[in-house]
Amino acid sequence: MQRRSFSIWLIFIITLLSLAIALPDRYNLKFSRWGLDIDQVIGSPEININLGKVSIHKDFRTSLGLDLAGGSHLVFEAALDEIDAKDRERALEGARNIIERRVNYFGISEAQVQTSKSQDSSRIIVELPGVEDVDNAVALIGKTAQLKFREAPEGTPEAEATLPASLYGPYTIDSGISGINLDRAEVQFDQQSGEPVVGITFDEEGADLFAKATKRNINRQLAIFLDDQIVSAPVVNEAIAGGKAQISGGFSVDAAKQLTTQLNAGALPVGIKLIQQRNIGPTLGQVAIDRSILAGAVGLLMVAFFMIGFYGQMGMIAVVALVIYGLISFAVFKAIPVTLTLSGIAGFMLSIGMAVDANILIFERMREEMRSGLPWQQAMEVGFGRAWDSIRDANVATLLTTFVLFNPLDWQFLPRFGLIRGFALTLAIGVIIGLFTGVFVTRSLMRAFYRSKK
Repeated sequence: MQRRSFSIWLIFIITLLSLAIALPDRYNLKFSRWGLDIDQVIGSPEININLGKVSIHKDFRTSLGLDLAGGSHLVFEAALDEIDAKDRERALEGARNIIERRVNYFGISEAQVQTSKSQDSSRIIVELPGVEDVDNAVALIGKTAQLKFREAPEGTPEAEATLPASLYGPYTIDSGISGINLDRAEVQFDQQSGEPVVGITFDEEGADLFAKATKRNINRQLAIFLDDQIVSAPVVNEAIAGGKAQISGGFSVDAAKQLTTQLNAGALPVGIKLIQQRNIGPTLGQVAIDRSILAGAVGLLMVAFFMIGFYGQMGMIAVVALVIYGLISFAVFKAIPVTLTLSGIAGFMLSIGMAVDANILIFERMREEMRSGLPWQQAMEVGFGRAWDSIRDANVATLLTTFVLFNPLDWQFLPRFGLIRGFALTLAIGVIIGLFTGVFVTRSLMRAFYRSKK
């Protein structure tokens, strides 16, 4: 009994949290009747936590794709003149992959990055749905982020870490350490000053080179350059083993995050230049959103009428579980966030059908057990258990399909388009949540509220 009560309370709490997150981003609630006068703006919550040096901000806004919300269309020209003809296609594809990785740091989105080649030009086309700060996006995409460590000749006096762009100043010796040797970069905070810094970890070769460079430059400066511009020239106090270092330069938290993004994504193999930028309006927009909501509502009502009409009390419980499923799914979409396009909405609608299908399998197995003479309580437990194999196999097969469509490993022979990935992502999330609601939620509600007439 206690376990049953715990399950119901857990479902209740999850449903309330999901409902709060799934609320519209901003809605003006007006009500004036029966002596009540309400005029209140409501919306999804925001989380703001300030812990001194660390601050956390999270909102739960609905993110719409380029076809529904508009966005930016960027065209970059790739400079391939200095690259051998046989390597140009690979270099262009490498630049596209790196730009796509950088774009993904804006969050899970339906961004599309593709190449366009003609006889005289090679271009990379980037479509960013709903991006507000386009200038920051352009800067992030176009940065080459080439990291270098350089030394000054022995006897050179210490220099200020401020030099004109593209000049190495007194640091004329290349230490051999570059971004190629970088394993990862992450935002850290200096233990003494509390300022944001960028912590970097080298691979095995880079760690060996860094140890030798710091040993050569004890009590001297080892300068760190990013895109031929000096960002820091710290004095080396001792040889540093382990392959870890910090880049400091008066960064803000946002600037440190952007630098780690550029370093982790890698240096662009070719130079690129922005030749075209335009903001585009939604091609489908609010009309498509309204019609999608209407279609989804009509579909859900038809499913509800079928389930209640065919299964009665069990069907009502299934409909309640389906409503909970919808709230949890939409809350997850907003929490990640998932950028919704029409293809993503289609994936979600398909997952609803699979969630209902799980309930139908369970109810039919339950009916079979009751026809064989088992009491309804035993029939319910046995029905859930025996239907699980079919539900599991069907959903695993669907998840494998979504893995292929989403192509997280970026295999060349599989789809790599944003619209297909959006469909696969919403379908996969829906299937996973459907397993939870179809088995755990429905089962708990059946145990608590279902009573057979037989």
